Amino acid sequence: QVQLVESGGGSVQSGGSLRLSCAASGYVANTYYMAWFRQAPGKEREGVAAIDSDGTTKYADSVKGRFTISQDNALNSLYLQMNSLNPEDTAMYYCAAGEGVPILTLIEADYGSWGQGTQVTVSS
Repeated sequence: QVQLVESGGGSVQSGGSLRLSCAASGYVANTYYMAWFRQAPGKEREGVAAIDSDGTTKYADSVKGRFTISQDNALNSLYLQMNSLNPEDTAMYYCAAGEGVPILTLIEADYGSWGQGTQVTVSS
């Protein structure tokens, strides 16, 4: 099972940017697909962005054009560049990995490994 550790969260003002990182151990590039999820207080966890081993990406409508997911297979790392942040982006952000045939999915149940999360707070 892959182990995931997120970093890069913090507090920014509306319109600002942050870059989240996720370090994976036990990661095999051609059998894992990965994603970022987030959970705001009182809300369910939702998929933000996903990427497969070929680098194909998928985004939630709420972040399209503002967030960019990327990966560095050599470093076993996943990233989320977040621009034009607004208070609605405030949440705990989680890195997730799924094993098997690479698929692009923002469905929580498709992922078996999760990090501990990193907090992102955007003030107006």
